[in-house]
Amino acid sequence: MEVLAFHQSVPTYRPTPLTSVPALAAELRVGQVLVKDESQRLGLPAFKALGAWWAIDRALQERPGPVELVTATDGNHGRAVARRASMLGLRAQVFVPDMVPEVAIAAIRDEGATVSVVPGSYDAAVAEAAAYAVGERLLIQDSAWPGYEVVPQLIVDGYSTLFREIAAAPDLVVVPMGVGSVAQAAVTHFRSEAPAPMMLGVEPSAAACVTASLLAGELLSIPTSKTVMAGLNCGTPSTLAWPVLRSGLDHAITVEDDEALQASADLGTAGISSGPSGAAALAGLRAARSRLALGPDSTVILISTEAGPAAAML
Repeated sequence: MEVLAFHQSVPTYRPTPLTSVPALAAELRVGQVLVKDESQRLGLPAFKALGAWWAIDRALQERPGPVELVTATDGNHGRAVARRASMLGLRAQVFVPDMVPEVAIAAIRDEGATVSVVPGSYDAAVAEAAAYAVGERLLIQDSAWPGYEVVPQLIVDGYSTLFREIAAAPDLVVVPMGVGSVAQAAVTHFRSEAPAPMMLGVEPSAAACVTASLLAGELLSIPTSKTVMAGLNCGTPSTLAWPVLRSGLDHAITVEDDEALQASADLGTAGISSGPSGAAALAGLRAARSRLALGPDSTVILISTEAGPAAAML
């Protein structure tokens, strides 16, 4: 509850809505489809501030004095770190892969951060950030690797507020996966429920590092290619997320760009602003529906992690 109390102390904190979409429930032949809408979270267009701000608060208690916050990002995490740095009067250095759209880079710069564009993948940007974060620089990264796991776990702990806000008792929870951190938080939360719901993780086919690892039975790094699901374009699962997802996911599925774009449009028609990364949850549910043990009384929760592109720039 300490994490939730921290978020509740932030003036912009409000629980995000859990919105019923009857048209999707009818299409998917279930009782309810509820969308956890993270398009407006702590004044930002994605859920990422929940983890980043909690981790920054905890990490700064261990590192008193002025520091520069450092991170790598596909967009929303970096913007959340930059916003908190500005609120605290700190400098922020954000590394982004060159596939990130210019409009997302501009949004991070508008928060007051210095942005460095790194040729190559998200993993390459993470490596640059880690190499830069020495001395009075504090790395706030949402992926873990051997020797760097304290801050990523704090970030996962911060995401717990999202799931604590959900009062419904689902039969299935569908969550997008990048490095796997929010999926780790979802599995950790719902596996403590009785009865525990089924868990479905969704990734872009162009960056399916968790699915590839599950199929291989071991954590893998894979090459990735450009996808509209930019927030999920990661080639290596978090070392913290991997064992939790390996044991806690019931299903994992990959989706194509056109499926995510259609899902984004359909959520928009229902009045929910969701970018392709957030709408991947709906795309994955559609793709996996025939293999899921769901009936006419089942409740499904989709985690929509971000606003659509237009709303995200506000």
